[in-house]
Formats: sequence, structure tokens, C-alpha cells
Amino acid sequence: MPELISAPVSVPSPHHPAPLLSNALVWLMALTCGLVVANIYYNQPLLAAIGRTFHKTDSGASLTATATQVGYTLGMLFVVPLGDMLERKRLMLLMLLGAAGAMALAAWAPTFGLLAVASVLIGVLSAVPQLLVPMAAHLAPEAERGRVVGRVMSGLLIGILLSRTVSGYVGLHLGWRAMFEIGAGLMVALVALLAWQLPRDQPTFTGSYASLMKSLGTLVREQPALRRAALVGAFLFAAFSVFWTTLAFYLEGPRFHYGSDVAGFFGLIGAFGALAAPLAGKTADTRGSDYTIRLGILLALGAYAVLGFGGLYVAGLVVGVIVLDVGVQAAHISNQSLIFSLVPEARSRLNTVYMTGYFTGGSLGSVLGGLAWTHAGWPGVCGLGAGLAGAAFLVSRFYGRK
Repeated sequence: MPELISAPVSVPSPHHPAPLLSNALVWLMALTCGLVVANIYYNQPLLAAIGRTFHKTDSGASLTATATQVGYTLGMLFVVPLGDMLERKRLMLLMLLGAAGAMALAAWAPTFGLLAVASVLIGVLSAVPQLLVPMAAHLAPEAERGRVVGRVMSGLLIGILLSRTVSGYVGLHLGWRAMFEIGAGLMVALVALLAWQLPRDQPTFTGSYASLMKSLGTLVREQPALRRAALVGAFLFAAFSVFWTTLAFYLEGPRFHYGSDVAGFFGLIGAFGALAAPLAGKTADTRGSDYTIRLGILLALGAYAVLGFGGLYVAGLVVGVIVLDVGVQAAHISNQSLIFSLVPEARSRLNTVYMTGYFTGGSLGSVLGGLAWTHAGWPGVCGLGAGLAGAAFLVSRFYGRK
């Protein structure tokens, strides 16, 4: 595959030993993932305040959140593959400096248009975790790759979870601009810390950017396991999004009459998914990725059975949320552990293909979940979620296998 490998794979020598991946470095990577991915979600609890500042409607203010998500997708597609072409540490430090500048621009934006531009840039430059996870997989011993990926991903998941809580608190007491100022400061601090502690990680690809991007298609075409992982991830994240898109509607409906604060409480319960990530990675190392992926899918199916029959009660919803989060995260971590073993010198591009499929599935799940809720209520939501998880099982079992 000349498009994938354009230079010999370097072999560590006594003069240039492979960098050691210590526990401290793994936790630093996890912390970095959490703090950087939080940039994407800070604005969500602040949208009403942003709308008041710029005299925008709720739907108009929500464009800033959409712009950030669009930017993140663009970053995954067009920047993350560079991790196989450029030295990763330098690339990540430059992106973090750019993210700090974009956060500062958002904090001081005098117009809504400039805030929207800053939001896109924040999304593009906050794709650092999608470079850091392949780097961790590259540095980890093969026998511990799943465990290491799981621990790093736990930081990312906790960052997603806590970012909205922190942002809402800061926005309430200090104003929405202060959250972006704090975020900019955190990015500068990360640059200093990573410049000191993160090892250099020189890739072996020496072709052009055009050939790098072309090789994404080559990977998709020649790696059935990658296609399978992307499809499984897409179906499972779609099933996950179906639930989270419709939960607030269900809780505020005639069955419960709860407010958004209770929906936020269910988000905190989702922390169990983050806690399961390292265990899922360890299980993938010892029992194999396929075993853990199918176990995660079966947990997701079981979660929708609980939500469908026990969702009339808060306790049933709590149990369903925990099982769903654990199942989806277990399969996700195991999928990543699997794809990173396929073409070691193309791990950033493998992650680009997988995560693009993953987020595409999540977006479709949100749309389908809204339609299911509108036309069939909670039973329709649970039926759709179970159907998507069932599709993930069929793909995992039969697609791309001889």
C-alpha cells in the first residue's frame, strides 16, 4: 500500500530508545483530552446569555454551538490525518496555542458574527484528543494498548460530562465571556505542561498532504475491519443519541413533570460510562476486541429493554442510563483498540475514518430520535434504540468477515 507507507518504519535503537509510557504520562494525556474536548461544550449552557448579549433568539444563539460542532468535524477530517505526517507533539502544541487564541477571540468578540467565526476555529483546533489517543496507542505496549486507550478516553468522557456543569456555574456567577477567558488560560497552561512532559512522536509518512488525504480512501477500501468498526460505532452512537436527544422531552412530559435540572442529573449518572472505559480496554487486551465489542452491544440492547419496560419509573431510567453508557463506551474503546492495531503507521488516519463514522451516526440518531418521539412516543424511542443496537450486533457478527 504505497499510499499508506512512504518511508520505512523506524526501529528503536540503543541511541534512540522508544519513549516510556509511564502512568503519570497516561494520566496527563487523559487530563489533556478532558480539558481540550471541554472547549467544544462550554458554550451549550451559555447560549441564552449569549443570545441576550447580541439580541438573538434562542435558535439564532444556538448557531454558535452548531458552528463549534461543524468546526470539530472539519478538524477531524482535515487536521487529524496530519498526525501521521507531522511530528505529533509539535502539531498538538500549535493547535493548543491556536485554540487559546480562538477562545480569547470568543471571549472578547464584539459582534455575533465574530463569535461564530471563533466558534468554528475552537472546534477545528480542539481536535487534539483525536491526535492524542492514537499517540497513546502508538506509545503503549501491544499487550496494554486497550487499557491505555481506555484510561485516556476516560479523561475525554469526563471532560464532556463536566464541561457543561462548570460552564453553567461560571456563566451564572461571572458571565459567559469569563468561561472563554478561563478556557484560553487553561490551553496556555496545557501548552507549557505538554511541552515539558510529552515525548516527541515522529511519524513515518513523507508524502504530500494530497496523498495523505487520498490514503483515507485506500484505508477504507482495503481494511474491512476498519469499515466494520466504523459501522458498529455509528449504529451504537446513533442508539446512544436517540436516548439523550429525547430524555428531556420524556422527563418534562405528563409522566414525570420534571425540569431540565433533573435531565442534567442524568448526565452526571453517565459518569459510569467514563469509569467503565479503562475496564473495557483491559478486557479487550485479555479477551480480545471482538468479545468486548459484542458484550458492549448486548449491554446496549439490554439497556433498551430496561428503558422500555422499566422507564415508567425513575429507578428504571437510572439503571437503563448506566447500562447504556457502559455498553456504548465499552464497545467504543474496544473498537479503537482494534483499529489501532491494523496499520500502526496510519493510526491518526484510522482514527479519522472511525470517528467520522461515529459522529455521523450520532447526528443521524439525534434526528431519528426526534422523529420517533414525535410519532411514537417513548415506546418508539426505545424500539428505535434497540433496533439500532441490533443492527450494530449484526454488522459486528457478519460484515467484512470471511
